[in-house]
Amino acid sequence: MKKKNKIKHTFGDRLFSLFIGLFMIAFVIITLYPVLNTVAISFNDGIDAVRGGIYLWPRKFAVKNYTTVLGMQNLVTGAKITVARTVIGTVSALVVNALLAYVVSRKRFMFKRELSLFWVITMYVNGGMIPTFMLYRNLGLTNSFWVYVVPGMISAWNMLVIRTYMTGLPDSLEESAQLDGAGYWTIFVRIISPLCKPVYATIALFVAVGQWNSWFDAMLYNRMKTEYTTLQYELMKLLSSVMQQSGSADSAKYSTAAVTPITIRAAATVVTMLPIICLYPFLQRYFVTGLTIGGVKE
Repeated sequence: MKKKNKIKHTFGDRLFSLFIGLFMIAFVIITLYPVLNTVAISFNDGIDAVRGGIYLWPRKFAVKNYTTVLGMQNLVTGAKITVARTVIGTVSALVVNALLAYVVSRKRFMFKRELSLFWVITMYVNGGMIPTFMLYRNLGLTNSFWVYVVPGMISAWNMLVIRTYMTGLPDSLEESAQLDGAGYWTIFVRIISPLCKPVYATIALFVAVGQWNSWFDAMLYNRMKTEYTTLQYELMKLLSSVMQQSGSADSAKYSTAAVTPITIRAAATVVTMLPIICLYPFLQRYFVTGLTIGGVKE
């Protein structure tokens, strides 16, 4: 019988493991508590919430906060535009950045260093808000839906991340495909892209979160076009109006409706973050793999 090799842990190792365990528990509590507290306040009666003392569970359950938020004017239109810009913007950005990264990652591409340097410079230098607005207006993007999609189709950061992942793939895969007569498009679609699912999912999550949470572009470029409003912009206007009215006589309408600025803000926050929280578990395994890009070299 062979004796099993057992790893002997010293007192220092056990103490370190205990410290790491306690630290992670404290980190989880610190991370989850604000979210759970916001959810509890959002489901609590507004007048009762003013008393405070709500932690992880609503003291007086009510759904009036959500009916108020969901009953906002232009909310349905804003939700449709937000979903449309998130889906179309994410797909288009992923396709364009992947194609661009594939071109730049090829060793035989002549100007890959110069183009990469050019895109890196754009990460640190931009024209500013007024020149950007004038450019979008001259291109006919203002007062239109495509102002949400076209400017975000190309991102230097996303392209470089995908390029780094593609560069780490074995060259023999492309060479063997070329020997079999495959062209660049076939190699990209059938060989490179299936192997890039982790980085694609990572970039898709980044772009989707940015598109979903964006509201400043709606205020800047489509402020006078209510048919192109977004969910985040409508919720921002609601939060601004509630905060302005919380200290005025107009706040009485919230009190009589059993909602207050505190509960309205909590409900709006939950409505904003819920779709992304539901989306993340489906992309988690790809997301973790995508974050390790460049961490292992063979």
